Amino acid sequence: MNDGSPKNRLDRLAQLLLRYRVALLIVGLLLTVLAIRPASQLELDESIESFYADDDPYLAAWRESKDWFGGDEFVLVAYADPDILETENLERLREFARELSAVPGIRPESTQSLADTLRPENASLPVRLFLRFPITRDRLLEFSRHVLIGSDDETTAIVLRLMPEDQAPVPRSETFARIRELATAHDPPAYVAGEPVQVHDMFRYVEQDATTLGVASSGLLLLVILLLFRSIRWVILPLLIVQVTLVWTRAALVLSGLKLSMVSSMLNSLVTIIGIATVTHVTVTYRDFRRTMDRQEAFRRTFTQLAPAVFWTCVTTSIGFAALLSSQITPVRSFGIMMGMGTLLVLASTLLLLPGGILIGRFDTDPRDTPAEGRLLSLLSGITRWTARRPLLVTGLAVGLMIAAFAGFFRLRVETDFSKNFRESSLLVQSLDYFESRLGGVGNWEVHFSAPDELDDESLDRLRALATDLRELELEDGTRLTKVITLADGLDFIPGIAARTVPRKLSLLKEFQPEFVPGLYNEDAGRMRVVLRALEQQPAEVKLTLIDAAEKKAREHFPDARATGLYVLLAYLISSLLSDQIVSFALAAAGIAIAMSIAFRNVWIGLISLVPNVFPILLVIGGMGWTGVPINIGTAMIASVSMGLTVDSSIHYLSGYRRARLAGADHFEAVRQTHGSVGRALVFANVALVLGFTVLALSNFIPLVYFGVLVSVAMFGGLMGNLVLLPVLLRWVNWIPESSPAADSSALATADATG
Repeated sequence: MNDGSPKNRLDRLAQLLLRYRVALLIVGLLLTVLAIRPASQLELDESIESFYADDDPYLAAWRESKDWFGGDEFVLVAYADPDILETENLERLREFARELSAVPGIRPESTQSLADTLRPENASLPVRLFLRFPITRDRLLEFSRHVLIGSDDETTAIVLRLMPEDQAPVPRSETFARIRELATAHDPPAYVAGEPVQVHDMFRYVEQDATTLGVASSGLLLLVILLLFRSIRWVILPLLIVQVTLVWTRAALVLSGLKLSMVSSMLNSLVTIIGIATVTHVTVTYRDFRRTMDRQEAFRRTFTQLAPAVFWTCVTTSIGFAALLSSQITPVRSFGIMMGMGTLLVLASTLLLLPGGILIGRFDTDPRDTPAEGRLLSLLSGITRWTARRPLLVTGLAVGLMIAAFAGFFRLRVETDFSKNFRESSLLVQSLDYFESRLGGVGNWEVHFSAPDELDDESLDRLRALATDLRELELEDGTRLTKVITLADGLDFIPGIAARTVPRKLSLLKEFQPEFVPGLYNEDAGRMRVVLRALEQQPAEVKLTLIDAAEKKAREHFPDARATGLYVLLAYLISSLLSDQIVSFALAAAGIAIAMSIAFRNVWIGLISLVPNVFPILLVIGGMGWTGVPINIGTAMIASVSMGLTVDSSIHYLSGYRRARLAGADHFEAVRQTHGSVGRALVFANVALVLGFTVLALSNFIPLVYFGVLVSVAMFGGLMGNLVLLPVLLRWVNWIPESSPAADSSALATADATG
């Protein structure tokens, strides 16, 4: 006997697991207890910087602008008052602005309101008299249009500037909560918006969903498993594996210095998929062996039969997540690392916890037969016969569907309308709609450039010419900038009778608008900028075209001009999603094909194993193109993640088919046996997971809704691909397997498992 054979190595490992099952369970639980504290310290990185690499040029331009001009992290509060220009109502507005300015985390000296613009309290007497002239008042109103007052002359806004997060006395969440509390209490109720608020709400929804939906989906999954196997022990086991793996993964992330991001909120869901799928295969196989064996022997046979397949499923799943390292978006790359780590920890927790979990104690030891399991076996047998009789039809239908789906790739579009990430009924979307329709939107950004050494009439003329070009800028679809603000606008507001020289005008301007000059001109740094506003609720291509056109116009006057701002950062961030989808999908497919070829020592098997897994992904992504579902930060990972998950079914199916062929079965008998054993486990696992992931449809964050639904569709498609298409492909290649490291313990195990 060859003691170094895969069979004997697995047998020896199985015996060790049996012998030390109590010790392994204790070690696993102790490690979990030790990991709870660091796991609880895992933080969610909510900064916009977390989306970009440190050396990213867009991020660098934004950071430079913050250093030069103080940053444009504004919160806008707006309401409508038909008589807002009356003195009494302006005073009410001023008082409301004071209340908002007193909120911790707000820079009170930077607050802007129509009351302070029309009637500044700290201005000198000549300035106050000057501002009372009707012509001056009219010019001020026009100057404030789409910033402090709407085109209807009744909607007014208060602009609040946030302190830098590292200097604020309270977290941003408390600041925003207090602002919204004051806005709700105001008569009439006010709306709150601004890019920092949008980003904050996005993270809040994701964080809430990660907790609430994690509990809900786990509960539904466990209920489904309880109905399938009718055993408390075999419900607790998958829950234990999933929760222990999550604790270990979170602790490992803290120890490695990583933080959660918006994308990694799906960590809980995906670890749940992998853990429950693994335990479901163990449950079905162990139950079959228990019909003729005692508990220890049934466990040994289960382990030696499934261990290679489980190992390779973890490898291929990790490859699918590793493909996300090709992404241009930092949170997506870090998510790939996290999930690769989590996948391997599922393997570790299974080895430590399952032997003791299955064999210790005598309460409720065995999973029971699933209701209507006989009908399921009849259905699977019918699928076997149907695919055997109609291989050409199956192949033709699959090819036709894939061609049609591939055509849908050319209709894919990227979603950067920020409001589309949230439900229409959410307070955030209602506020965005209000600002977009009344105040020119909340999309604040800028173009900055080198300023001349000394401001004079010639340099200001160049600035005026740029402002004119930007105001006249119009795309083919009619999209325009809703506001253009330059330093020249403020200087031109002051008549020559009040000040004749540029320095004197700058001095007067600083007196009644202290934030205006430093917000647009940094003399020490030699930098100047033009502040722009555009509608947020626009498609990606429109935003990027507008940004590019504005930057080109600016470079005609100032060659080093550069567009930046949160609006620009978010637009370019999402624009990379489509290319990320394609690249990560190609890398995942190539890596998984290589792994499968190594696992089964057959290049053809490595290639054909891709087909039933690429098939549902093509249908899902192509279907997104045909139905108009956009690529967003949730759906951008569908391809590589789904392939890493659905290929698990292929590995278990191929392992079962291989065992049957080694036991002497021909192709048709091997397919029948595989459908009757592995096929059942695939159906149980996929049904449980698909039902569990329907909970994500309740998410407040639309990308998570898409992710949950589309992954469920992809998993169901992968199940059908492995049960219907894969047997036909195996028939075409006529695979007669040889012994390999992916093999299970023996052909005898097949006969025992299938009866």
